[in-house]
Amino acid sequence: MVEKLLKTTHAGSLPRPLELVRTMFAKEEGVPVDERALDGLIAGAVRDVVARQVAAGIDIVNDVEMSKPSYATYIKDRLEGFGGADNRFKYRDLDDFPAFGRRVFGDPGRSRRRTPTCNGPIGVKNAAAAQRDVANLRAAMQEHEVEHGFMSAASPGVVALFFANEYYATREHYLEAIANAMREEYECVINAGFDLQIDCPDLAMGRHIQFADATLADFRRQAALNVEALNHALRGLPVERLRMHICWGNYDGPHHFDVPLRDIADIIFSAHPSMISLEGANPRHAHEWAEFDVLKLPDGKKLIPGVLESKTNFIEHPRLIAQRLERYADRVGAENVLAGTDCGYGTWVGQAAVDPEIVFSKFQAMAEGAALARARYA
Repeated sequence: MVEKLLKTTHAGSLPRPLELVRTMFAKEEGVPVDERALDGLIAGAVRDVVARQVAAGIDIVNDVEMSKPSYATYIKDRLEGFGGADNRFKYRDLDDFPAFGRRVFGDPGRSRRRTPTCNGPIGVKNAAAAQRDVANLRAAMQEHEVEHGFMSAASPGVVALFFANEYYATREHYLEAIANAMREEYECVINAGFDLQIDCPDLAMGRHIQFADATLADFRRQAALNVEALNHALRGLPVERLRMHICWGNYDGPHHFDVPLRDIADIIFSAHPSMISLEGANPRHAHEWAEFDVLKLPDGKKLIPGVLESKTNFIEHPRLIAQRLERYADRVGAENVLAGTDCGYGTWVGQAAVDPEIVFSKFQAMAEGAALARARYA
């Protein structure tokens, strides 16, 4: 059977149902919740959202991180060693616009996130959580007769970004400890038969947040350490089932200090995952398709460029989506391109810059645009 060209997928998170949002807010704030009832809400939400992804034309679906307060901070509930005070963050681009920055940090989801520092040895404390996620997605896919799914997990580098280290002697030792602990979750997803997406905003967003005061050369060295830790955690896992998401920060902001793709592409390409999801639709990165006039995509790698913005309620026209896909396909080959989104639509619980109903209309437009582009290469 001929493999379908230009399959559709997305970056991971989607808005949660309101009842689930309220319950997860309570849990994040330390209010006792009925864990069995919460598990039921999550399982039901996964069933519903898989059905909606399929109806909207998404080929490669996921559980949209229903069980997680965010793509990165969920690890505080699954790993030992994170019991210190919450970390604070510097956004170099927002420093230039402090009034706007206060609005960004006032987001209902971002303002509730918890990022306790690492103050003890890291280890797995709740392996059952990943197993429940796997079971929920498997059940939903079977119910709706879906064949291809993926699940997201935090990279060692993004964990080190959000959770400051107060325990390990060096950053290298800290990354190694995170990588060893996250390995169990990575294996759980792969062993369940799903693709594994590693979320790696540390390789891009980390430049203007974690290493805002570093030189580019120093940042590249730190990013390379993150990839080294990631490759260690992924050792032996099938690269054809590994994808990574690169992100400059899923917030509506100026982004004028974003590191250019050209300055980090070689480091990204050195990571094991064969599929690379990256921003390609928003005004700060929509031009970077042209970098592939010079950049050579390594053999065995595929691109998942964002053809939908994740912070705007505009529904992209299918012809624009087709054009965006064709720009990449003409440079790296249509067989090496999937259609994706710039980032998630529910990065934090309660964050929904895009109306939930509009999200799925955007997905439908992506499916229509992919079909238009597909016809050109058939």
